[in-house]
Amino acid sequence: MASLPQVHQRGGQDEASEGQAAPSSAPVSLVQEISALWEECLGGREVGAEDDFFTLGGNSLVGINIIERVLQDYGVKLSVRDFYLAGTPAMVAELIEQGRAGT
Repeated sequence: MASLPQVHQRGGQDEASEGQAAPSSAPVSLVQEISALWEECLGGREVGAEDDFFTLGGNSLVGINIIERVLQDYGVKLSVRDFYLAGTPAMVAELIEQGRAGT
């Protein structure tokens, strides 16, 4: 039986579980910007690139706020479904990059 990833107080997972997620090809600066946006929308909580939105205390209202800010700041419209499936700042940054590229 596979062991479950350890969740840290910050909401991130052990490095061992990071290999399970698809790596993001988004620029590090964009990932940092999205992490900072999440920190702002989550009330100043520290957010890392691989931290899970719901583990950090995110909810539908916060998610909608982030989606609106992404549209306003980056000109990319994310669906609610895609945002929730992405789940981490790194993967949301990847969606933004895809949206910018028109893919």
